[in-house]
Amino acid sequence: MNKTSLAPLKRLTNIAITLTLSAFCASAFASDKRDYTEDREACSQYSINKRPLFGDLHIHSRLSFDSYLSSQRNGPDEVYNYAKGLPLTVPGADGEQTVTAQIDRPLDFAALTDHGEFLGQVDACQSPDSLLGKLWPMCMMSRAQNLWVQLIAASWWTSLGGQTAGEPSPSSVCLFEDCDGRQISVWNEVQDAAERHYDRSSDCSFTTFVGYEYTDASNQNNLHRNVIFRNEHTTKAPISIYETGQSVVELWTQLEEQCIKGDEGCDVLAIPHNSNLSGGMMFKDPKTPDELRLRRSMEPLVELVQHKGASECRFDRLSGRGVDTTDELCDFEQIPADNLHMLGSVEGEMRSDRGEEVSIDDFARRNMIRNVLKDGVALRSKLGENPFQFGFIGSTDTHSATAGGAQEKGYVGHLGRRDSEYRNVQDHFVSNPGGHAVVWAEENSRDAIFEAMRRRETYATSGTRPIVRFFGGDYPADACTAVNRAELGYDKGVPMGGVIESAELNGPARFLVYAQKDAGTATHPGYDLQRIQIIKGWADAEGNMHEQVFEVAGNPNNGATVDPNSCAAVGSGYSELCTVWEDPKFKADENAFYYARVVENPSCRWSTLQCLDAGVNPFSDQCEEQSLAASEKAREEQGASGEVYKNCCRSAENEAFYSPVIQERAWTSPIWIQSAL
Repeated sequence: MNKTSLAPLKRLTNIAITLTLSAFCASAFASDKRDYTEDREACSQYSINKRPLFGDLHIHSRLSFDSYLSSQRNGPDEVYNYAKGLPLTVPGADGEQTVTAQIDRPLDFAALTDHGEFLGQVDACQSPDSLLGKLWPMCMMSRAQNLWVQLIAASWWTSLGGQTAGEPSPSSVCLFEDCDGRQISVWNEVQDAAERHYDRSSDCSFTTFVGYEYTDASNQNNLHRNVIFRNEHTTKAPISIYETGQSVVELWTQLEEQCIKGDEGCDVLAIPHNSNLSGGMMFKDPKTPDELRLRRSMEPLVELVQHKGASECRFDRLSGRGVDTTDELCDFEQIPADNLHMLGSVEGEMRSDRGEEVSIDDFARRNMIRNVLKDGVALRSKLGENPFQFGFIGSTDTHSATAGGAQEKGYVGHLGRRDSEYRNVQDHFVSNPGGHAVVWAEENSRDAIFEAMRRRETYATSGTRPIVRFFGGDYPADACTAVNRAELGYDKGVPMGGVIESAELNGPARFLVYAQKDAGTATHPGYDLQRIQIIKGWADAEGNMHEQVFEVAGNPNNGATVDPNSCAAVGSGYSELCTVWEDPKFKADENAFYYARVVENPSCRWSTLQCLDAGVNPFSDQCEEQSLAASEKAREEQGASGEVYKNCCRSAENEAFYSPVIQERAWTSPIWIQSAL
């Protein structure tokens, strides 16, 4: 194994430039003969070896019921302006538009994904034409400013979406308002906003995608998908649960019929998210060959992390056990519950029994993506193809219009007033700012990014912006010293998301992986890297599934920590890590997958930063006294109720998952090695 690590913080600026140029190494002239599926100028910056583009593919605006009724009033234009770096005003805890938010760095791409089934109904409630529409109780409650009334309205909306015992059914406001016409009108508004903010010039400064969220959550078990269209060619209206009868297979079928087969130039994919809250229902074995085909073609990616938790894997520190894993880093940003009732905390109390913690024994294996991937390689022998061959992305799922606002410092919440200001620590302590979707694409255009998603050349981050490459194939031991590692990576193997037939290998599998730390900003530099791990999952000859975590670069015991009073970084790590790693347990007759996990040095969690800002130090022996004083102040000055800052004093020693200190990370899409059938 060849390992190269640069001294901490040394030559950081030069390193960032070097990586950009090596990944970029663009042809000096962008070809005007590039094949596009849309009318646009060729991008002036084009790299045959691709470059990393950071985005968010899960964003809600006031067009979503749960955004609007949470006093959030920003629409599609504000979403895209925020993503491009402009400030945004969002509601405070009292519902007034008083909080200013701004992303630390602009995104490269974004997709607005408001709830597809409710676009017309929400519009009818926001601006009804008829007197009966104005007086309809659900709409009046949705427009109310009282938090408890808003929460009752939220429950009403979810029941209309089939998330409780009944079947999906449109609101009765549609008896008085033209909800069908409004559905088309708002869908056109979504497309028009995406067009206004898409840079079709040769600058290629910002890319938008037309999309929506398919919101299937029977009994609050999350089966949601974000539907992303390649270009301006879309279905006439969102295909929602009202059209599919709460069948994801029917969603795929109708997307294929109406878009891919029905409209020349139309292409689309669906991205599942929050399998951690699906009650084990997100990824079922395909029942027919056509279902297998549709899943493989329609869902090349999964959203691995967002503000409602991480779905990689799950490990309970208190019990010392995991959900089919012994990986201790799987305690990262875990939601205690396994369904959408996790959002049921109000004024510091969980109001739903189903929002309480689910034990390791009762937590479904396939809530966690690593287990799904293991099942996929095992099923390949039975089905002939792997039904669960997913690449990884992260996103935010913000309902506050804050696209890509995934930084821990300055996090304003993602649910409008419901987690704004003091309510964030009080009621949404288990949530987090979310992550980013990163693609390796030749240029910042819709076609290039969509193709990267299709081939799974993507990775997820937990909110920071490290730059990560991962290749599998046949690499020399000194590959880390190559002038252009990316060129070597593509020439001698496949990138993240790729598939290798074991018969093509001349011996054990070898992997080239390298990462550079997030450079951060002038006011908030990024944290050093601590280590790179490679996670392997495989099925043996008897069909038994296994996993193993390999430490391949860096130092997990580097002593890095944080200052308990200021949260400043203590200790150093690496600005760059690179290695060529050979699987010591490789067997050519086994189906396996490998992905890289890049782990940063410890840093303070968002909640720790907000507790400190309120005068409550989670590390202090006086934490409880400070919490009582800060809670009293919030009640007197902000109208809060209950023990507002009690959560600040939760001890990691008594928690299965929570810690005031986290380690941000990135996960590459897997590389699969397949044996002959």
